[in-house]
Amino acid sequence: MVKKRIGILRGGAGKHYEKSLKKGGEVISFIYKHLSLQYKTVDILVDKNNIWHIAGLPIKPEDLMNKVDLIWNASHPNFCQTLKNLPIPNIRIDASAFVENNHSILREQIKKLGVEMPKHIVLPVYQKDIDGRVETYANKKARMILEKFPAPWIVRPFNPDKNIAIHVVKTFPDLVKEIRDGVSHEESILIEELIPGKIAETHSLNNFRDENIYVMPPVENRDGKIISPGNFKMKEKEELILLARKIHQYLNVSYYTKLDFIINKKGIFLTNLEFLPDLEKGSSFTESCESVGTKAHKVIEHIIELTLSNGTAYPKN
Repeated sequence: MVKKRIGILRGGAGKHYEKSLKKGGEVISFIYKHLSLQYKTVDILVDKNNIWHIAGLPIKPEDLMNKVDLIWNASHPNFCQTLKNLPIPNIRIDASAFVENNHSILREQIKKLGVEMPKHIVLPVYQKDIDGRVETYANKKARMILEKFPAPWIVRPFNPDKNIAIHVVKTFPDLVKEIRDGVSHEESILIEELIPGKIAETHSLNNFRDENIYVMPPVENRDGKIISPGNFKMKEKEELILLARKIHQYLNVSYYTKLDFIINKKGIFLTNLEFLPDLEKGSSFTESCESVGTKAHKVIEHIIELTLSNGTAYPKN
């Protein structure tokens, strides 16, 4: 059997270089460990000068079509357009870029589906020439947030990376401090109202087990510990699955979506969405796979084959 060549794109100029190397390495290791009979991984490294390499030798992106059958982008979303212009199927949707660029539209459309999202404000990346002194900027933005919605707040870089610290802030002085600290990360900052309740996470797939959109039973995230299946009432479970299917369909996702919800007495709130599974052992994704009698690598194989057959893994809207 001829193995399909899966190119893992990682690296690239910018402060996320090391993180991208690590994430890409995890994908390479996962495929090598679980799917090496079907696929051969090809490490596509983009150095800090944005020069692409295979096996240590420079290569132009357009020449990849002779080297790989599919590209899994573990690098920066800036490469998404480059990959779209190549006649090579590719896997990557960056949740941060997708949500940040379309957040207002997304919020309105999601509301029509019967799902609320927490109140929030996204502060664009701080620019000294435009925004002035950091101290003045932080006070001004904190006051603006206080006028929009009261404490407590969740403050974090606008980044889906689960390793990024999330801070719960209860006072105005602490909000100023966290915004000032967030400026040092050189990223957009997300400030969101804190909604107490049970955290539910769902994973949905296209064309899996004879269903157009297959939603795995929701798991519960209890202080970072994954409870699978989650401790939900039957009505809550049914509503979560229905909402996950509706959102997946609305976004016209080609293969996979992870959705995070908060359930409390006011209803169900969507707090986050991602388009790439977490491959670490014990993650919400791997535990969900186990709960429905399959393995994470079987689902990854399904995603790869679906992407190869579709020719892309980007939303079509």
